[in-house]
Amino acid sequence: MSSDPWGRVDETGTVYVRTSEGEQVVGSWQAGTPEEALAYFERKYEGLVVEIGLLEKRVRTTDLSAKDAQTAIDHLRTQVDEHHAVGDLGALRVRLDKLVETVESRREERKAQKAKQTDEARAAKDALVVEAEQLAQSDQWRSAGERLRALVDIWKGLPRLDRKSDDELWHRFSHARSAFSKRRKAHFASLDAQREDARKVKERLVAEAESLSKSTDWGPTAARYRELMADWKAAGRAQRESEDDLWNRFRGAQDVFFAARSEVFAERDAEQTENLKLKEELADEAEKLVPITDLKAARASFRSLNERWEAIGHVPRDARPKVEGRMHTVERAIQEAEEGEWRRTNPEARARAAGLTGQLQAAVDKLREQIDAARAAGNNAKADKLARELEGRQALLDQALKGLEEFGG
Repeated sequence: MSSDPWGRVDETGTVYVRTSEGEQVVGSWQAGTPEEALAYFERKYEGLVVEIGLLEKRVRTTDLSAKDAQTAIDHLRTQVDEHHAVGDLGALRVRLDKLVETVESRREERKAQKAKQTDEARAAKDALVVEAEQLAQSDQWRSAGERLRALVDIWKGLPRLDRKSDDELWHRFSHARSAFSKRRKAHFASLDAQREDARKVKERLVAEAESLSKSTDWGPTAARYRELMADWKAAGRAQRESEDDLWNRFRGAQDVFFAARSEVFAERDAEQTENLKLKEELADEAEKLVPITDLKAARASFRSLNERWEAIGHVPRDARPKVEGRMHTVERAIQEAEEGEWRRTNPEARARAAGLTGQLQAAVDKLREQIDAARAAGNNAKADKLARELEGRQALLDQALKGLEEFGG
C-alpha cells in the first residue's frame, strides 16, 4: 500500500482521496505501482489547479460574461465533486466559491455601469430634445438649421435607450426638426411671394421710366425719376435673376434721359465736373474709415458723408461708376463689420456654443477617467473600445471649440 498527505492506494489498487467528509474513492489502478497511481491522480489535480487559475485570470482581466463564467465554474465544480483527482479538493471548492462571488460582484458592477451609461445617455438625449425644441422656434434659418443637423450627428453617437424611451425622445426630436422645416419653408415661400410682388411693381416702374426717357420736359421729368427711384427702393428686392435685369433697364432709361439733358444743357458740365471733384474728396474721406476700428464712429461718419454726397448732385456719366464704386466698397466694409459684430455679440448663439462645448468637455473627461480605470484593472479590451469612442467625442469637442472661438472666447 502507498499513501501521501491527500491520498492512498490500498492493496487492491483502489485509489482514495482524503476530504473533510472522509476518504473518497478516486478510481482503480492496475497498470503499475501504487506510486505511479498516486502520481497520475495528483497530475489530474494539478490540471484542475491550472484550469481554475486560468478561469480566475479570465474573470479578472477580460470581459468574460457572467453566464459563460458560471458555466465554466459549474464544469470545474463537477470535476472536483466527482473526486477523480488526488489533492486538496476542499481548497479548490473554496476557490470556486470565491470565484462565484467575484463573478456575481462583476455582474452587479456591469449592471450598475450599464445603468449609469443609460442614465447619462438619457440625460444627453433629453438635452438634445430640449435644444431642438427651442431651435424649432428660431428665425435664424441658416444657423438654426446647421445646429439641428449637428444635433442629429450627436444623437447618432449616443447609446440607445430602451425602445419605448428612445422612440418617445426621438419622436419629440424629429417633431421639432419638422416644425422648424415647415416654418422655414413657409418663410421662404412668403419671401418668394413678396419678391414676385416686387418684380411686378418694378416692371411697372421700368415701363414708366422707359416711357419718360425721351422726354424733354427736363425739370418735371427729373423730379418724376426721383419719385420713381423712391418707389423702386420701397418696392423691395425681386428675385435675383430679375432684379439685375430690371435695374439695368431702369437705370438705363434714366441714363438716356439725363444724358440727353446734359447735351442740351452743356453749360452744366462744369458743374458736374465740380460735383465729381467734391465726390472724389468725399470718397477720399470715406476710404480713410477702412479698416474699421470703431464701428459706431465709422457708421456715423459714413452716414454724414453719404448725406453730403446725396446733396452734391450728378457727376459726369463716365466717371460715376468709379467714384460710386469707391463709396460702395466702404459701405460693404462697414456692413461686413456690422455682421461680424453681430456674430460676436449674439448671446443666444454664444450660449449654445458654450453649452455644447461644456457638455462635450465633460464627456471627454469622463471617458478618459473610464479608460484610466479600465487600464488599471487590466481590462485592455474595454479601454481600447472607450478610446475609440473618445476619438469621436474629442473630434466633436475640437469642432465646438473652434466654433466658440468665433464668438471671441
